[in-house]
Amino acid sequence: MKKWIVCLIVFNLMGCATSPMVKQRKTVKVVHVPPTVSAKPSGVKGKLDARYADWKGTRYKMGGNDKRGVDCSGFVHRTFRETFGISIPRTTRSLAKTGKPVKKKDLRVGDLVLFKTGITLRHVGIYMGQNTFLHVSTRKGVTQSKLDNPYWRKRYWTARRVF
Repeated sequence: MKKWIVCLIVFNLMGCATSPMVKQRKTVKVVHVPPTVSAKPSGVKGKLDARYADWKGTRYKMGGNDKRGVDCSGFVHRTFRETFGISIPRTTRSLAKTGKPVKKKDLRVGDLVLFKTGITLRHVGIYMGQNTFLHVSTRKGVTQSKLDNPYWRKRYWTARRVF
């Protein structure tokens, strides 16, 4: 009987024997870590987005030039001076002659877009890309609108490239 027990123990131990060691390859997972986003926007679009976020909803005021109230040309004038360090005229009449003319199909972010809103009235905004422009609305204050909005499409006049 002792032989049988010894045989069973030996037999069971044989089942526990280790197999030859096989080297396992280590798998390294590559993880893409996006660059740290700076709090300071870069590029024309980023700077204009930041400007919009800061001024969004500021009310319209004819002749206004600050956050208590601003008109379209005042907003464009301050935006170019404070955001890009570019001095441009204050009136829409003068802005229509500033820089180089641009065809609507060739618009780039930062181009001035001008509209004829009445017999002698003009309106100006800044093209933001994707068919939108940043401007000051008499009802909404500083806002963004679509160029293909029926109101603006009908009144579109010209565009100018300042930089």
